[in-house]
Amino acid sequence: MREHAVVTFRFSRRFASSLLFASLLLLIVAPAVIASPHAAALLGPKKYYLALGDSLAFGYQPNLVFNHGYVDDFYSNVQGKGVKALANMGCPAETSATFINGNCPDAFLRKFPYFGAQLDAAVSYLNLFAGQVSPVTLDIGADDVLSDIDAKSCIVNTTKYATDLATLDTNLTQTILPRLHTALIVNGKVTGDLLLMNYYDPYQNMCPKTVAYVQQLNQHLTNDVRGYGTIVDVFSAFGGAATPNTNLCTYTWMCSAFQNIHSRNKGYGVIAQAFEHAAGY
Repeated sequence: MREHAVVTFRFSRRFASSLLFASLLLLIVAPAVIASPHAAALLGPKKYYLALGDSLAFGYQPNLVFNHGYVDDFYSNVQGKGVKALANMGCPAETSATFINGNCPDAFLRKFPYFGAQLDAAVSYLNLFAGQVSPVTLDIGADDVLSDIDAKSCIVNTTKYATDLATLDTNLTQTILPRLHTALIVNGKVTGDLLLMNYYDPYQNMCPKTVAYVQQLNQHLTNDVRGYGTIVDVFSAFGGAATPNTNLCTYTWMCSAFQNIHSRNKGYGVIAQAFEHAAGY
């Protein structure tokens, strides 16, 4: 009887020690889990998908085939998960300034009809279908800095680039992202997922020095979206910083007679997969 008591005591002490260790381990691990990219607990698809941005959101290709963009591919994915309708408000050549103020240079090409600024139209849409919109995808910023890069000489106007990046940061963090985030809140709760993509570098092979500038743009986008949504890493999906990047000829039109920076069908498919990976659905 005494031996049994001693064994029981030892077992209980070991069990208590193990339990204490497990509890401490949980306290250590739990914050790391909470801080993980997917811990921001994305809500998943709902009835409506809202796509916003520039020519990549629109799905532009120089062969004038406009129905194979990443938005179309991502929509096909989320359709099988409850999404019933897509509003693609993407406008070719849209900058963060025209996104806020209107006057998109190629507004006549828009797929979804609306008047005025894309941001106002987006907020109106989110208010109209309050609590029913997810995901909201966005790509913006490339046209803010594109004119600062001379692809023929491979020279970047560093002063203007820095100024335009600062303007982009201000437009995103002070206006665009806060307004979209607020419009997604219903009864004090966020009701939809906001996904912002970064960019590949179409000039990577012909002007390798531009890679650092695109990475800088992408870092700004990553910093800006914190607290509002999730970054989608298209840059890595396209092959990252290594040059030469053999993906560019198959993912974009850069090696074609068009020598165009936009994605091909295959490239848009890769972008859509990056969105699927970041969203987890």
